[in-house]
Parts: sequence; C-alpha cells; structure tokens
Amino acid sequence: MPDYIVRDINLAPSGRLKIDWVRQHMPVLNVIREQFEKEQPFKGYRVAVCIHLEAKTAYLAEVLKAGGADVSIAGSNPLSTQDDVAAALAAAGINVYSWYNATDEEYKAHLLHLIDDQPDIVIDDGGDVVQLLHTERTDMAARVLGGCEETTTGVLRLRSLEKQGALKFPMIAVNDAYCKFLFDNRYGTGESVWSGIMRTTNLITAGKTVVVAGYGWCGKGIAMRARGLGARVIVTEVDPVKAIEAYMDGFHPMHSLEAAKLGDVFITATGCKDVFTAQHYQVMKDGAILCNAGHFDVEVNKPDLAAMATARRIVRKDIEEFTLKDGRKLYLLAEGRLVNLAAGDGHPAEIMDMSFALQALSARYVLENAKSLQNKVYVVPKEIDDRVANLKLQSLGVRIDRLTPEQEAYINEWNHAT
Repeated sequence: MPDYIVRDINLAPSGRLKIDWVRQHMPVLNVIREQFEKEQPFKGYRVAVCIHLEAKTAYLAEVLKAGGADVSIAGSNPLSTQDDVAAALAAAGINVYSWYNATDEEYKAHLLHLIDDQPDIVIDDGGDVVQLLHTERTDMAARVLGGCEETTTGVLRLRSLEKQGALKFPMIAVNDAYCKFLFDNRYGTGESVWSGIMRTTNLITAGKTVVVAGYGWCGKGIAMRARGLGARVIVTEVDPVKAIEAYMDGFHPMHSLEAAKLGDVFITATGCKDVFTAQHYQVMKDGAILCNAGHFDVEVNKPDLAAMATARRIVRKDIEEFTLKDGRKLYLLAEGRLVNLAAGDGHPAEIMDMSFALQALSARYVLENAKSLQNKVYVVPKEIDDRVANLKLQSLGVRIDRLTPEQEAYINEWNHAT
C-alpha cells in the first residue's frame, strides 16, 4: 500500500483527468514509457522525485513506475502543488508527500518523508532534497547512487558542493542539456510566465513597459514573449556580455534603479537575491506589478516591501497590494514565488515532454553507470540529448538530413587537424 500525505484523496478523479490530458501531449515520454515497461530498468530500485507537483511531473512519476521503480514524490514549492494531482498519484500507488500552501515546517516534513523512503536515485528541482541529504540526513546519503537536477538554481548549489569537495554522490545537470535550456528555459518559461501573469491580473500587456531582470535563457524567453505581446522591454543585467546581447536582440539594457522608474511590470529571473529592494520600491510607479520567475522567493525583497507598507491586503487570488506612505500601491504576485507555477500550470506539456524525457533517461544512465561515476556534477551525455531531440522531431513528423560517411570523415579529419 502506498504511503501518502495529501489534502484530500477524494480529489483523485479530477487529478487523473489532468494527468491523462498531458499524457496525450507528451509523445517523447510515451515512447520512453513503452521501452521502460518492456525492459524494467528500475526494478528493485527506489526513486525520489522532488519537482513542482502538477500533472506533467505526475506523468514523469508514472513513467518511472512503469519502468519498475518504487516511486516517492514531493512538491518542490509550497504553492505549486495541485492537490487533485497529488491525490491521483496516491490513488495510483505512488508515495506522495505534498499539499498546496504548505507552511515552511510542513514543506520540510514532506521532504524528510521522501528521504525516509530510502531512495537510490534522486530527481531534484532546486536542490532542497540534495541539501537535506548533505546536512540533516547524511545517514541516508550513503545509499544514494546518484541523481538529476532540473533547474539552474539547483545546479549552482550542486557545483558549489562539488567545488568544496563535499558532494556525496554523482548528479546529472539536466538543466544544462541543450534540449532543456534551449526549449524549457526559453520557450517554456517565456510562455508560462506570461500565462501566469495574465490569468492572475486579467490586464493587458500591450503598451506596457516590462522590466526583465536577468538575461539568461529564462530571461530571454520572458523578454521575447513580452515583445510579442506588444510591450516595451527593458533588461537589467550584471553581465556585460549578456547586456550587449540584450541590446543586439532589440531590447533596452539599463541600470535597475533607472528601470525602476519606468516599469509597469517587473519580472526577476536571475537566481540571485535582492534584485529589487527598498531603493527600487521608492521610485516605482503607482500600480507597478512585481513577480518572480526564479526558483526561490528572494529575488523580490519581501521584507523591504512589507516594512515600507502602511497597509497590505489580498486584492485578487495571488495578488497582494502594498500601500506605501505616499499612497502609491505596489502589487506582488504569488508571494514572490515562481509566478508560472504558483499562479499557473507551469510550462506547456509539449515542452516538459522533452525535459522530463531527459530526466527519465538520465536517471537510468545514473543507475546503469553508478559504479564508474565519481561524486561530481556531470553533463547529460550527448547521446541522450540527441535521442530526445530525434524523438521530438519524429513526433512532429519532421525529417532532417544525415551526414554521409564522406562528410563524417571530412569533419573528423578537420577536427583532428584543429
């Protein structure tokens, strides 16, 4: 019998409809599921998944289960768990520890339950489970063969551990695979962030000035979609090369304090803290909207905003109004958490199809190569990246060229010469 901590198991039928819907739009993962069902690569192993618990993640968990894994899952953010999806997974025989709007204490308890299931493989999003395995639950770290990380933030945390010589098991940086950051981080984040903002505010984007903080792959996608919606786009950066790239892409790089005076909508996507603070709030327009697309809720400084407010109230679901001393009102979406997941459904299913295919195949790679892998952060093997890309093209009915033997020999000779 599965173990579960969910809000209401009776919500399972609603969650099952959501999972079945995304399954129909995840053809790459469906091919991998068929292979897993035949080969049972995870039979006898336990896999812990800590990713935003909504329908696409749920289907990944079911694909791993179909491959023989004993799967446990928890949400990686208190506001992104969908209670009906969690209930559906529990009803399907998967260990689930998550519910929407968990307190900090509940969220940590859910992750500890996940670790108590003694995983052999860990699939993490943001690095919270891996962090616990390196601090409070080192007793369980020794049995972990390795794992995979989904996000930029999580990879940064892993590389920090590796640099210190403290990483206790090998991890695959799935976030850094071409089929992840080129599509998930750019097109997925770009679309889902604006979907979350628009469905939450019910306001038009055209004609507004949008400030995007950070011009990594996520920031590029957010800026691109904002322009497509008719907004004027300003980019703030600390990296001079990325600032020039934003300029060449047709956006307006600017110091954040100058941008603060002009923006109608502010979106952070840096992976850092204190991107917007009191000094920015002091000059923002009345009615400015603040939101975050980074993993942690520290990019928009919430303590500063609260300290400056003379009054605060919830004006719509996932919108909090802060009234400042001079009467200006600033609005924070989704408590400064990931706006695309805390106030939306996350990335489109077709995008997560590729990202979660990478997760499934990388988890299998770790399992099959655990004895030869060192306690390091590894890139996704090129053959896995290429396989996912080819499966995606096949699902789209697209054929591409292949090198002839003569062309391959020419390229290999050139590479050897250089």
